[in-house]
Amino acid sequence: MEPSFIPQNYQEWRHCITVTCGLELTEAFISSRIKSLKNESDYMTKRFVELYGEAQRQRTLEWFARASEEIKHPSL
Repeated sequence: MEPSFIPQNYQEWRHCITVTCGLELTEAFISSRIKSLKNESDYMTKRFVELYGEAQRQRTLEWFARASEEIKHPSL
């Protein structure tokens, strides 16, 4: 089944995570996701790449890194 909505930018991704999924972007959550997405042998990371592609994995890693920076430096 094709995904019906793939975020194309940071704002869409953040909305998807925090509003649609109802998740809080905490430092612990962000760190966990970054660690998993960087592990190319992780089963869920492999599935992510199969479904959305390597470019989307890289964008998602960038968005998690940006969210992490926003938590550390809220005035950015």
